[in-house]
Amino acid sequence: GMSDRPVFESVDAVRTYLRLQLDALPHECFAVMFLDVRHRLIRMDNMFRGTLSHTIAYPREVVKRALALEAAAVILAHNHPSGHTQPSEADIRLTRTLKEALALVEVSVLDHFVVGAGQAVSMAELGLL
Repeated sequence: GMSDRPVFESVDAVRTYLRLQLDALPHECFAVMFLDVRHRLIRMDNMFRGTLSHTIAYPREVVKRALALEAAAVILAHNHPSGHTQPSEADIRLTRTLKEALALVEVSVLDHFVVGAGQAVSMAELGLL
């Protein structure tokens, strides 16, 4: 039920979860963790495949999904199968675009993780949000 859903209050809990979910994937994928007001996971969706430079993570799709799931917050994540986890300019731009779009429907973006080679780098921790 609702009470057994994982609560993501710490960066480390999210980091561990995302490494398990995304690190072994052979292709790039952009995922969104949709959270309720208490930061419990409603669900995580792999929304787009392919590199961010070739995939536009349509803010509209993320907003639609957040509204459908009645999410209060999201954590964004994508993997770099190359193992290179330094957030790129494109990652930063995309995060800002999604943050602005989601703010219009009162959904907050808590973080954006770049996952690869056993690492999950938090853009919030790097001050890039």
